[in-house]
Amino acid sequence: MKILFAPVGIVAGLVAGFAAKKAFEKAWSVIDDDDPPEPDVRGVPTGKLIAALAIEGAIFRVTKGLVDHQARSGFAGATGRWPGKDPADEED
Repeated sequence: MKILFAPVGIVAGLVAGFAAKKAFEKAWSVIDDDDPPEPDVRGVPTGKLIAALAIEGAIFRVTKGLVDHQARSGFAGATGRWPGKDPADEED
């Protein structure tokens, strides 16, 4: 099942990355008029950098998780097999 799901997972990952980037840009624009700080820029205030990285990380993780789960649900609906861990298949 993993081999069949791999292309779906790759496309879902690309979609999730694009969506998360756009969501972060929108969220940051509400917080600050400037672009989000980058870690490699000298003189960036540490607090602002921490806030930007925390928000970006949370948005990326949530978006990736939701898109991945929905891709797996769609794959399972089309094939009848869940491409991942299924607690129903595990014995107690």
